[in-house]
Amino acid sequence: MPQLKTRQLLVDVARQLFAKNGFDSTTMNDIAESSGKGRRTLYTYFKNKEEVYSAVIDAELMRISSTFLAVARRQLPPLEKLVELIFAHLSLMKEAVERNGNLRSAFFRNIWKVGSVRKKYDKKEHDIIAKTLEEGRRAGVFDIDDLLFYTDIIQATAKGLEIPYIYGRLGIGMDINATRPIVTKILRRALGMREN
Repeated sequence: MPQLKTRQLLVDVARQLFAKNGFDSTTMNDIAESSGKGRRTLYTYFKNKEEVYSAVIDAELMRISSTFLAVARRQLPPLEKLVELIFAHLSLMKEAVERNGNLRSAFFRNIWKVGSVRKKYDKKEHDIIAKTLEEGRRAGVFDIDDLLFYTDIIQATAKGLEIPYIYGRLGIGMDINATRPIVTKILRRALGMREN
């Protein structure tokens, strides 16, 4: 257990330094000194700064994943749950990027690295969306034939909206709450639901 606490301390300190100074301006020595653990301890857990960066991204994604899972567990009608999941995804990604300050530029510059760390969390998210779609299909609410294709489209759309959402360019000039009915309407049509 002490090893886990030490590793977590190193990741937390690194996240703070990356957020404050940026990825490029933070050294392994900075992380070791700021953690009070020393270089030897740091190198016991991480080979290089890129590994530390991956661990920081992994920790952020774990936090996002647990919050996303909490939304998925809520007892909501399938369409409402899907809308909540999409907005939770966007809000959580924005919060993670904003929480990490100067890390934002490194996040977007190293998007391929973030993507490789993100794969296992994307799989969990994919499974949650698929389960929600299946619930709606079984209840006769969604008229969809290829569950996995619909899941892929919804997840890819949410991921594609991340950067415009983070930079406030999604529905420019619109209050975020005004976009919910539009997203609901789009999903309602895409999922073959009748208008009420």
